[in-house]
Amino acid sequence: MAQSQPDNQKALAEKQPFLTDVQELRRRARAHMDQGAVTRGYKADRETVIRILNEVLATELVCVLRYKRHYYMASGIHAEAVAAEFKEHAAEEQDHADQAAERITQLGGEPDFNPAGLLTRSHSEYVAGNSLLEMVREDLVAERIAVESYSEIIRYLGDDDPTTRRMIEGILGKEEEHADDMKSLLEAMEPEDKI
Repeated sequence: MAQSQPDNQKALAEKQPFLTDVQELRRRARAHMDQGAVTRGYKADRETVIRILNEVLATELVCVLRYKRHYYMASGIHAEAVAAEFKEHAAEEQDHADQAAERITQLGGEPDFNPAGLLTRSHSEYVAGNSLLEMVREDLVAERIAVESYSEIIRYLGDDDPTTRRMIEGILGKEEEHADDMKSLLEAMEPEDKI
């Protein structure tokens, strides 16, 4: 038999008080100032989250580099419009990298910008592409990898690190938009008489 609404609320209230004593909050804030934004309420494994965020950082940096190359190498009948899309995506991927690096430092970690191993830390690959069509295809593949990877990160974080989760959710929304953009470009460029 299901509990009534008041019984559920009572059970939750008994389980954990909504607000800690203000004096205790103040004491804990002063006692652990060296931990910056990370308080006792932080439930995630900080080292794992920092490692994951460094992988996100690497993924975004690889995407910036790939989009930049594609921007400069774009040629052909569709090049102008596609290059503009590449340039816009490169700037947005750089913003994502900056967000990840900032969050890493908030958690007391160090963002890993070392080019050595960048591709091994990245979830996506750096594929140059020999034609405009190949470039768009590779960018779509990379975006699809990011969408799946970031969705998994969001599930992993759950309620243990809501700040990082919300940041990744925002980045995920942009990656989904990028994937849709690449799909639209691909459809516009490919011959209509596909089998």
